[in-house]
Amino acid sequence: MRTEITNSTQVDAAYETSTFALGVGISAAALVGVWACACMISALMNNGITDVAKGLLGAIY
Repeated sequence: MRTEITNSTQVDAAYETSTFALGVGISAAALVGVWACACMISALMNNGITDVAKGLLGAIY
């Protein structure tokens, strides 16, 4: 008679590591997005929409 012991506390290290890395990446991207929005609002408040538009177009071309 064969008895199998299952351990419900085993974890898949690769799955846990990739889930953690994905969470860190998503958090970093969200932080960058919030910072970009804050900078854009600050530029609009200090310079006005026309100067910001000129600056953006000047940076692109």
